[in-house]
Amino acid sequence: MSTRPRILVISLSPLISDARVLRQLSVVAEHGHVTSIGYGPAPDMVDEHIEIPRNMASLPQTPWGVIKLALRAHRHSELAAPAIRYGLEQLRERKFDLVVANDARVLAFAHQVANGAPVWADMHEWAPEERTHVLAWRLLVAPLMTYLCRIYLPRSAAVTTVGARIAQLYRQHFGVDAQVMRNSSPWQDLKPSPGPDDDAQRIRLVHSGAAIHGRNLEAMIDVVTDLGERYTLDLYLMPGGDDGKYLAALRSRAVGCDRIRFCDPVAPGDLPATLNGYDVGVFWIPPTHTNARLTLPNKFFDFVQARLAVAVGPSVEMADLVRHYGLGVVSEGFTVEECRRSILDLTPGAIRDAKRASDAASKELSFEHDAGVADQILEGALSSSVE
Repeated sequence: MSTRPRILVISLSPLISDARVLRQLSVVAEHGHVTSIGYGPAPDMVDEHIEIPRNMASLPQTPWGVIKLALRAHRHSELAAPAIRYGLEQLRERKFDLVVANDARVLAFAHQVANGAPVWADMHEWAPEERTHVLAWRLLVAPLMTYLCRIYLPRSAAVTTVGARIAQLYRQHFGVDAQVMRNSSPWQDLKPSPGPDDDAQRIRLVHSGAAIHGRNLEAMIDVVTDLGERYTLDLYLMPGGDDGKYLAALRSRAVGCDRIRFCDPVAPGDLPATLNGYDVGVFWIPPTHTNARLTLPNKFFDFVQARLAVAVGPSVEMADLVRHYGLGVVSEGFTVEECRRSILDLTPGAIRDAKRASDAASKELSFEHDAGVADQILEGALSSSVE
């Protein structure tokens, strides 16, 4: 039997397409025997995997569960989700030296299974406002997320999140010293593709991610439609959780503009190489809630690893990096006209300069830097577990 530390990684997501969890697993796998539990098939780097049936909800969405949420019976709701009940049954009597909890909804689950072993809570974003643009979530689920953070984050051996400003929110509201582990991509040995020349060569815009309401993807289509023949836009979009309805609406919006293409989604590890042939990675997400205002997403780092110029809105975390490293342009606001003007500011020479700046910053903005945070957490938690 293996004498390596036994590590459980919990994520109620489809693990093989969850870029952050895959990067996390790549580090965790170097420290022990890894069991993962979540939706979908096993990721490549784990030793064991427990697949949760996809029809089992990650929140207590049964009629009785909703009543408990409405009554703020949080202690009775924290383990009530069908997916969590299934996970508890599958893990019954299993022992682990460390449990990694991805997102607030699994905090109680992780601590229950850990049975006193250290728990690393990777909160990804600001959990109390994960989906506050949805009324039912705001009224019923947000109080549960706040409860879980208040009770279980102070009991966790380590807490991480995606950016400095969200880390500060966890300190202010829950008194925990959250560390920053960004959504950065592994370093890619790529070079900037040739940018547009100073004549009439087309400027190739690109965006990758999920087709989810609230991300202002309509603006990209409208901007490129207005910009004229010199500009193209390729969209690498995965359907959101609405059975692809929003993606279908975006396709309809782009009808009549042959300079906008919808491309098949690409696996996270293949994205930088796929995007490398473009000129500008674009993302204009309005600050409709805290996580949107403070977003620092996977796609930003994918653009850098692809050695692209970057065009974003005044989202503070992304804007800070664009300005600090000279990666591209920040629009004044999020309207179509403001975004269009920012693209026009990217002259061919500015695009070539920004591509070179992405190349120069690619190692500093790679996961190799953020993996060090995970290594320190794992070494510290596992040493305390052995003691």
